[in-house]
Amino acid sequence: MRFKNVLLSALLLFVTIGAQAADAKLKPFVLASKGEGAVAEKVEQAKAALTGAGFNIIGDYSPYPEAQVLIVTSDELKKSAAASEHGGYGAVQRVAITKMNNEVQVTYTNPVYMANVYRMKDELSGVSAKLEGALGRVEEFGAKGMTASQARKYHYMFGMEYFDEPSVLAEYGSYEEAVQAVDAKLADNKNGVSKIYRVDIPGKSESVFGVAMKGEGDGKYMDDQFIMKEIDFRDVKSTAHLPYEVLVSGGKVYALYARFRIAINFPDLSMMGSNSFMNIMKSPEAIRLALQKTVQK
Repeated sequence: MRFKNVLLSALLLFVTIGAQAADAKLKPFVLASKGEGAVAEKVEQAKAALTGAGFNIIGDYSPYPEAQVLIVTSDELKKSAAASEHGGYGAVQRVAITKMNNEVQVTYTNPVYMANVYRMKDELSGVSAKLEGALGRVEEFGAKGMTASQARKYHYMFGMEYFDEPSVLAEYGSYEEAVQAVDAKLADNKNGVSKIYRVDIPGKSESVFGVAMKGEGDGKYMDDQFIMKEIDFRDVKSTAHLPYEVLVSGGKVYALYARFRIAINFPDLSMMGSNSFMNIMKSPEAIRLALQKTVQK
């Protein structure tokens, strides 16, 4: 009888822990560290730590002064991407080094959060542990948080796009034709859209590109700096939101529509008022058109 009671207690504890884990709130970013120093110095330290932890640095992007984003991948990330539909979006993680007042913040995308919003089969907890070991972990930030199940079916509000409702930017006769065309067109840096990185997903006809977007005047609404100035206003910066992605899968070229792609990293941003989505209302379509003009036949 005593054994049965112990077994029942252990079972109840296991169920309780499992339920708590399922209800745990996930946030888009992780603050690794903050303190005095120079951005360039922190970038070099981050590069060494990431490489030492088994990550490959495939891109390096400065969207504006005193901000640097390192894009990393690994065999583990690519393997998970290969096992998931349109998993290429999750084949990379982004590490940002940003100076805010007199402090330099080192932050990175939360792999577990990203795995869920991209509906990947693997939640990337191993990748999360490696990033924490390499860079540190003070806290998650960027939103009040969502459970894994909420993140997997997320959209900002009624009538707005889900993960499985991306923009189709172009269509080619084959994956080989599409990926070569997109690579060449991004290298030309037309329409203010330029290539930062490319990752080919092993065993699949799929590649993900990271792109920088620059625009002025009427084209400012697709500009990385303009958008971030409007929405990244909190003390801990969400610079690791950048850069945007273009996905080649088969013969089609996709991009997550900005009402989803921006919202997953700023889900608590208000619709109206100061520092709101209203201030970048023209950005989603401006981004789509700039990407479409760049990669179309």
